[in-house]
Amino acid sequence: MNLSGEQIAAACGAEIVARGGADSPARATIGSNETGPGDLFFGLRGERVNGGEFAPAAIESGAWGVLIDSTLSSTFLPLSDSKYEVSEGRGGVWIFVADDPLAALQALARAWRRELGARVLGVTGSVGKTSVKDIARALLPGRVHANRENLNTEIGLPLTVLEAPDDTETLVLEMAMRGAGQIAELAGIAEPEVAVITNVGPVHIELLGSVEAIAAAKAEVLAALPPGGTAVVPAQAGLLEPHLGEAPRLLRFGPGGDVFATERTVDGGVTEALIETPAGAQRFDFPFAEEHNLTNALAAVAAGVALGAPLADMADRAASIGFSSFRGERLEMGDGIVLVNDCYNANPISMRAALSHLASLEAERRIAVLGEMGELGPGAAEYHREIGESARAEGIDLVIGVGEPAREYAPDELVATPEEAAEWLAAQGEPGDTILVKGSRSAGLEAVAVTLGELLEEADDG
Repeated sequence: MNLSGEQIAAACGAEIVARGGADSPARATIGSNETGPGDLFFGLRGERVNGGEFAPAAIESGAWGVLIDSTLSSTFLPLSDSKYEVSEGRGGVWIFVADDPLAALQALARAWRRELGARVLGVTGSVGKTSVKDIARALLPGRVHANRENLNTEIGLPLTVLEAPDDTETLVLEMAMRGAGQIAELAGIAEPEVAVITNVGPVHIELLGSVEAIAAAKAEVLAALPPGGTAVVPAQAGLLEPHLGEAPRLLRFGPGGDVFATERTVDGGVTEALIETPAGAQRFDFPFAEEHNLTNALAAVAAGVALGAPLADMADRAASIGFSSFRGERLEMGDGIVLVNDCYNANPISMRAALSHLASLEAERRIAVLGEMGELGPGAAEYHREIGESARAEGIDLVIGVGEPAREYAPDELVATPEEAAEWLAAQGEPGDTILVKGSRSAGLEAVAVTLGELLEEADDG
C-alpha cells in the first residue's frame, strides 16, 4: 500500500495521535493474532468486544500502525507516548483514531482502489459467484488480484482490496450479501466497471422474504456502474429482468445470449467448447466436466470480453483454472471410491446442479450425502422435499441425509452427524461408488471426507 500515514488518515477521516516512520503499511488486518511486522491493524467494534482493545498486542507484534475507535482514545492514550513513538530497531508506530473503524477501513479500501487505477470486475449472484471469480482470475491476462477464501463481505472485501499489490492491473471482487443494501455498500467500495450477476434464486430468502427481493438486492450493483460500464447477466434473467434497465450496457451469457457455447464435448474431465462472443469465436479447453461450471465460464469469458481481454489470451490461460476449497473437489478415497466434495454451501439451485452432475458420472453406484440447506425461511421443508424428488428423478442410487432437517429429503438412510455419515460410507461403500457430499456450511459436511479418509486408512492398515 503505497500510502503515507497522512494519506491514510485523510482517507479514513481519522486523527493521528502518534506518528511512525515514513514507510507504508504492507496490508490491513483486523485480528491482532494475525498482525505482523508492517501491518496496519484496524480495531473493529464487535457485538461483545471492541477490537481496539487488542491494539497493544498488535503493536507488540510489530504492527506498522493501528486504528482504534474514538471511544477508546482516552483509555489508550498511553499508546502514543514515547515508548511507541520510537521502538527498537525501527521507526515509531502510527496510531489513528476514528469514530467508526469499519467505515474507515472501507474508505481506505476505496482510496487504494482509486490509487491503483486497476480495472474492477465485481461478481455477485445467488449461486456460482465464487466459481466465476475463480475462473475470471485465471482467464484474465496481466496482474490480477482477487478475493481469497471467503473475503467477500463488508469486512472481507475491503481487506481484499487492501491486499492488492501496487502493480495490480485488474481486481476481481466477489460480493456476498445477506440483506438489502449490502451489495450497494460493497459496490460503493469496489466501484466496478463490469459487474457479473450469475443468477437469482432462493438464497437467504429467510432474511429477504422473497426471491423478488433477492433479485432487487443483487441488482443494486447495477447502479454503481459508470456510464461506460457493462452488466454481465444470464440470457434468461428471470426476476432480474425488470432491473436491467439500470445497466449502461448489457452482455448476456448462455443459450440465446451474446456469449454462448457450441460444439461442447467432455472427455477425461476436460470440457472442450467453441465459445461465440461479440468479439469473435474461440475454442477453449476447460479443466472441468460439470455443465454448471461451463455456465460459470461463459459468465467469466463475457466479463473478459467486456474488459477488452483478447479471447486467445483467455483460452491460453484456461488450463490454470482452479477452484476454491470444498467446491466440487474430486477426491480418490481408495478401493475405487470417488468422493465429490462440494460442501462449501448449498441451496436449491446449486443442489440440483450438483445432483445432475453426479448423475452424469460413470459409476457403479451414485450416492448423495446431503445436509441441510440453510436460510430458506418458511418454505424450507418443501425446498428439501423437492431436492429429494430431484435426486430420484436423476437416478441417484442412494440418498444419505445428515441431520434432522435432512429428513425432508426422504433419504434412504438418515444419520445425525457428518461423522456418522462417514462411518456409514466406510462400512457400506463399494468399489466403483461415486459419492457427492453437499450441504450448507452450517451442516459441517467437510468432516465427511476427513473422517472417511481416516477410516479407510485404518481399514487398510488393519
